[in-house]
Amino acid sequence: MTLTLPKWFDLHTHFRQGPAMPSYVQAHLDMGCAGALAMPNTQPPVSRVSGPAKSDGWSIESYSEELRSAGAAAFEQLIVPLYLTRQTTAAMIREGAASGLLRACKYYPPHGTTNSEHGMPMDDLTGGEVFRAMEECGIVLCIHGEQHALSGPDYIDAHQNAETRFYSERMPRLLAAHPKLRIVCEHITTRVAAEFVTAAPDHVAATITPQHLLYTLGHLIQGLKYHLYCLPVVKFEDDRMALRQASMEEGQHKFFAGTDSAPHTTKATACGCAAGCFTGGCAPQLYAMAFEEAGVDLSSADGQDAFKRFLCLNGPAFYRFPASTQTFQMEKAPSQTAILETPAGPVTPLPTGMGIELAWRIIG
Repeated sequence: MTLTLPKWFDLHTHFRQGPAMPSYVQAHLDMGCAGALAMPNTQPPVSRVSGPAKSDGWSIESYSEELRSAGAAAFEQLIVPLYLTRQTTAAMIREGAASGLLRACKYYPPHGTTNSEHGMPMDDLTGGEVFRAMEECGIVLCIHGEQHALSGPDYIDAHQNAETRFYSERMPRLLAAHPKLRIVCEHITTRVAAEFVTAAPDHVAATITPQHLLYTLGHLIQGLKYHLYCLPVVKFEDDRMALRQASMEEGQHKFFAGTDSAPHTTKATACGCAAGCFTGGCAPQLYAMAFEEAGVDLSSADGQDAFKRFLCLNGPAFYRFPASTQTFQMEKAPSQTAILETPAGPVTPLPTGMGIELAWRIIG
């Protein structure tokens, strides 16, 4: 079986900074990727819209140029969100929107994930002038949807977790205060989040990673497969079922690909495990495996339509740019991933770290 698909857009990924950037960008180009939304939690963060990079932060303008120099000039679309910090102002939003440089802003819960220490509580932003300016200018809010500063039992247990708390408590307040704000709920992991997005207005959408469609907490814990450790952490079977249903439903338009691919040259550290799964070079194959595991027949017209919507069409439609007119091909055949050697050190792809063989390969 061979699939011919429009080149797709990874609308949540990490290219980091430094000498390994060309390796990470090339891994995306190698898997038929036509563009990307590159996360701003770099070191230092992307905390301004324009101007040169400074010791305390990149600008969207300077980081975008760095990415293009690293190979991202080959992309059809490159979106760099503004990292929302206490220094972000409504004037910055309006000026950035008018310049065309600002298309999205990123909310990080304080200390909630890699390099998120510059974030602030959602309650400090809800109802404020920054979100009002974004609403007025049509700027997308990309949300890492977890409640911060929770105790262990509140962070995750059998009945609730940091994500369910956020979508049950914070998100309804946000929508009530900013009913026209365009929102992408990024890398959702729970039934609560999937049902929230499904019920929300059409200007609320979500990305889902391949690992959250494929794996559960049991896969992570059984053998402590730390290359599967990411934030938000993979959840339970009921959550995986809900994510699969939402993303694979016939005609759905709210859910799309965002891998959260996050390269780490050192995964296991002295104080814990670095969060992030690296799926550069293999994400479409993993998504195809997830669709098939959920019972989608990718040899059928309906199955191919569902897969194409999720991978290639829904994201561009939400972000208001055209789907790619170029194509890439995938073949149903076993393949292996290999360690990515970079100038910063080796990076282990998720399938290699999990010890699995891919069921698909990209052939052009």
